Amino acid sequence: MSDLATEVSGFVAAHWRNDMSLRSWWALLADAGLAKPTWPIGYGGRGLSKQDANVVGEALALAGVISPAMGGVGSGLAAPTILDVGTDSQIAKYVRAIADGTESWVQLWSEPGAGSDLPSLSASAVVDGDEWVISGQKVWNSSADVADRAMLLARTTPGSTGHAGITYFILDMHQTGVDVRPLIDMVRESHFNEVFLTDVRVSTADVLGNVGDGWSVVHTTLGHERKSVTSRGARNAINVQSGGVAGNLDRTVGELVAMVRNKPAANDRKFALPWRTMLDLARIHGCNSDPVIRQQLVGYYTMNNLFRWSGQRWHPSITKLWNTQVCQASRELSLNIVGANGMLLNEVSNAALRSPGARIGGGTDEIQRNTLGERALGLPREPSLR
Repeated sequence: MSDLATEVSGFVAAHWRNDMSLRSWWALLADAGLAKPTWPIGYGGRGLSKQDANVVGEALALAGVISPAMGGVGSGLAAPTILDVGTDSQIAKYVRAIADGTESWVQLWSEPGAGSDLPSLSASAVVDGDEWVISGQKVWNSSADVADRAMLLARTTPGSTGHAGITYFILDMHQTGVDVRPLIDMVRESHFNEVFLTDVRVSTADVLGNVGDGWSVVHTTLGHERKSVTSRGARNAINVQSGGVAGNLDRTVGELVAMVRNKPAANDRKFALPWRTMLDLARIHGCNSDPVIRQQLVGYYTMNNLFRWSGQRWHPSITKLWNTQVCQASRELSLNIVGANGMLLNEVSNAALRSPGARIGGGTDEIQRNTLGERALGLPREPSLR
């Protein structure tokens, strides 16, 4: 065991109590720099490498305690973006609250008429003294129903089109005028939402970057999104929804651990099945000796390792494309193994139905290939109307 893993083990032994609140546990992790180890000291981290951060995550999972607040959009996108381009006051106000799990975030970017073509967005923002007044509609917003704050894009220059005139805001979701409505997906869940904004207000101090230059901040966030989409947490980690709306902060950690461990596997939001699970399926269904299935299992094992290794050394867009291939291969192989029974096995059918989403979240496959061609290989930009 490394010195860092030993330190984490000792920290757990000294501080974990089943009757403590989740709020207290996450605050202790943030104070010790173990909540987000790669983040700066004072904001839930201690400036560690990604490799050392993985050691921390694995040690906490091995100890059987609740992992640091995952935070989804907050941890993966909002905080890294604020740390990169935010003011000192924005960093102080928002980053620690993400690290210690007291606030959950949502990304309010896409609109009914502006999905892949995001620069077509029409949500408008008008300045009113030291505030902006914003109205519009957003869609496909993951976890908006439990979000405390939002990363919001709106057009601040009337009559502008394309990238110009878009501003990046930090929005308080707990205000009059924010209407969140669930969208039911193919697996009968409401992970996505649509959000209607009617004259909501944002302080001028909560503009991220410069007014009218939000698109440059978008690129910063997208870089972090590709990394977060392709990252995988520690195996057997115990994760709990962050933020006050979710209602977990003042529950005891012992109660939450029991709840997570008793949760049906069908509720896990998997886009691809782990290769060990795939091997178990083949054994259960008696086809692990079939030469075709065996060849596909070896290919799936190889692909999973290539995905993992690519995340350690290559461009995020390459890793994102590998992730997509793993998800599509998972769907094909799992259904080949179980056949029509796949319609009855929730873990298989849910992952299969979710798998196409991997080609969209974090930027479509086509966008990733454009990014690689233009920014990594230096190829000419493709023709554009903008």
